[in-house]
Amino acid sequence: MGAMKLNERSVAHYALSNSPADHMGFLRTWGVPGTPPTPSGTGRRCWFVLKGNLLFSFESREGRAPLGLVVLEGCTVELAEAPMPEEFAFTICFNAPGVRPYLLAADGPAAQEAWVKALSRASFGYMRLVVCELENQLHDARQNLALHRHSSWKSRCKTQAPDQLSRGLENGHSLSRDCSPMGLAEVGGSRPAGRSLAESELQGPASLLLGRGQSPVSPETSCFSTLHDWYGQQILELRRGWLQRARGSQPKCEEQDRP
Repeated sequence: MGAMKLNERSVAHYALSNSPADHMGFLRTWGVPGTPPTPSGTGRRCWFVLKGNLLFSFESREGRAPLGLVVLEGCTVELAEAPMPEEFAFTICFNAPGVRPYLLAADGPAAQEAWVKALSRASFGYMRLVVCELENQLHDARQNLALHRHSSWKSRCKTQAPDQLSRGLENGHSLSRDCSPMGLAEVGGSRPAGRSLAESELQGPASLLLGRGQSPVSPETSCFSTLHDWYGQQILELRRGWLQRARGSQPKCEEQDRP
C-alpha cells in the first residue's frame, strides 16, 4: 500500500475551521502519532476532534495547532484493557502490515461507547455501505408503491365496471358474460329479424371498436372515461337517426292534413 501525502497547512486549516465536528472530547493516549511520549507510562491526556474520517489531537481544548492526525480508513475499532485502572480503553487497529494499533482511553463507559461508535462510522467504507443499503431500501419502496398503485387501479376498475355496464342495459342492448355487446354488428348491412331500430343504429361505434379487436368493456378498457365516450357515441347515433326520421315524416304529415 503506497504512502499518502497530506498538505500540513491544509490539514491544519481544516482542523481549526468552523466546520462541524462529528465528535470531540478528552482521551488518554499511548503513542498516537504526534503526541509526545510519557516516560511514566501513564499516557497523555489530549483533546481529540473527529471530522469526517480524520481524527485530530490537540494539546488542550484551546490548542491552535494539531499535535497529530489519524486517517480512519482500513481500520477497525475494538475494546481493550487500559494500562491504568479506572480507564475505559479501546484500540484503532489497521489492516496494513507494520502499523501498530493506537491505544486510547475514555473517562467512563458512556464516553467509551460514544467514541467507539463514532470512530467505527467515520470511514468512507462504512458510508458506502450505508448508501448502498439506503439505495436498496429506496428501490424496494418504489417497487412496493408501484404494486400498491397497480392493485388499487385494478380494484377501482373492478368496482366501477359493474356500475358502468349496468347503464348500458338502459340503451336497449344486452351484454354477454365476457362483457362484450351482443347484437351490435350487422352482417351485409341488413338488420336481422327481431332486432329493433335502436339496436341497428348502435352498430356504428360498437362495430368500429369490435373491428379493431377491442371490446369497449374489456378489462383493458373498462375505465370510466372509455365507457363514457363509447356510450356517448351511441346516444349521438340515436339522436341523429331520430332527427332524420322526424324530418322524413314531416312532409307526409303535411300532405295528409290537406283537404
